[in-house]
Amino acid sequence: MMQSLDVAALPALMVLISVWPVLTVVLAVALVVSGAGGIWSRRRAGEQLRDSRRELDDSRQDLDRQRDRLENDLSRRRDELETDLRARRDRLEAEYQQRSRAIEEADRLRRAELAAHQQEASRAAERAGSELARISGLTADRARQELLERAEASSRAEAEELASRIEAQARQGAENSARRVVVTAIQRCAGEITADSVVATVDLPSDDMKGRIIGREGRNIRTIEQVTGTTVIIDDTPGIVLISCFDPVRREVARLTLADLVGDGRIHPSRIEQAHDRAVSRIEQICLESADEALRALSITDMASGLRPILGSLRFRTSYGQDVLAHSVECGQLAGLMAADLGADVDTCRRAGLLHDIGKSLTPRVTGSHAAVGAELARRQGESQAVVHAIAAHHNELEPTTVVDFLIQAADAISASRPGARRTSLESHIERLEELEELASGHPGVARAFAVQAGRDLRVMVEPEEVDDAATRVLARQIASEVGERVAVPGQVKVTVIRETRAVAVTGQSDSVD
Repeated sequence: MMQSLDVAALPALMVLISVWPVLTVVLAVALVVSGAGGIWSRRRAGEQLRDSRRELDDSRQDLDRQRDRLENDLSRRRDELETDLRARRDRLEAEYQQRSRAIEEADRLRRAELAAHQQEASRAAERAGSELARISGLTADRARQELLERAEASSRAEAEELASRIEAQARQGAENSARRVVVTAIQRCAGEITADSVVATVDLPSDDMKGRIIGREGRNIRTIEQVTGTTVIIDDTPGIVLISCFDPVRREVARLTLADLVGDGRIHPSRIEQAHDRAVSRIEQICLESADEALRALSITDMASGLRPILGSLRFRTSYGQDVLAHSVECGQLAGLMAADLGADVDTCRRAGLLHDIGKSLTPRVTGSHAAVGAELARRQGESQAVVHAIAAHHNELEPTTVVDFLIQAADAISASRPGARRTSLESHIERLEELEELASGHPGVARAFAVQAGRDLRVMVEPEEVDDAATRVLARQIASEVGERVAVPGQVKVTVIRETRAVAVTGQSDSVD
């Protein structure tokens, strides 16, 4: 059987032996082709990698060139700004020196003219004295004394008039320069207007929610009022509930608390306390965000952490309808702009302008004026002496002594007195006008007084028989000083004293003089 099998497989073995070289060649060719394909694939991948690296190097070179170009543009722009700032400063200094020299030269000429007039008056007095002694028989000493008294009175009047002209010229030059600086700052800075209110509203989805807010036997509404320290007013007005409180922070906390409860729909004492805690946390976060926004607006980066929440709480306080935080930011911007024009310390002025009213957030709980309280708070938080003194002196409770003090006062007056910045009631406005008129009318010789231009201009009419021309200037200064000390008016008040003489003639009668 084995032999039969071997004989049967013999042809197959012969075929296999005959095709074996061909199979060997095919396998060898396949191996060569496979190796060549691998080598080609690796070479192609290497070329692609080199191309990618080349493109990456080109992109990096482009980025480097763009960065160099931007740095060159930034450096050139910085140099241009510094050159422009130095030119403006030099121009202002040159203008100031020129005006000072002009005023000094005018004063010297006026003094020389006055001395010449006095010498001429003395010589005329001597000649008149000799003639008078010869004619009237008076002694020379007596005649000389009378003439000297007359010459002294005349010279005093001329000197007063000359001093007034010199003072007016100097004041006009200073006012023009100051007006230019102030107007430039105002044009570059304008704030928003906020209306003052002691009532907040909460919208309701339906009037059925009013019953839930009241609760069984008024339990819920009493809890809300006790927790928030406000008064909740529920009347027949559809769709709203009123919250009344003079403290704006408490009023806003109560509004957020009630809005949270209304949105949730579940209102009971424990939920009220939880909602109140969440509202307090939200208000604290809002205060910090508001403080950071104000600091960014003025480019201040090193404010003490203890001042940030107090500064942010000014967002919820108003003064005559003006948002105190917005007013503080505006004062910082105005003070910085004016300081840049005058060559003063811009950063200190911005900082003092932002913090000048920070005491208003503490005055309901701390006794004292907001200027003194704010200055003490700033001092404890590590603010510089210049900032502390500017805060304390911005209402003249301390004597202003530095450029920063005066710039903060100017910025505060500009922000408070620009049209539309504040909203006062008609009654208080009328009371202030009447107080101005009564103050002016109380001086001897004043016939009538009129407060016009919303109390910014006080016109005073005097009796010409009782008040002469020289006394009108003295009276104007006295009234202006008393107004600044006794009447709270935002901005400045211009006092104009008018002395008028009228000649009246009637047909058939002699002339009369009023």
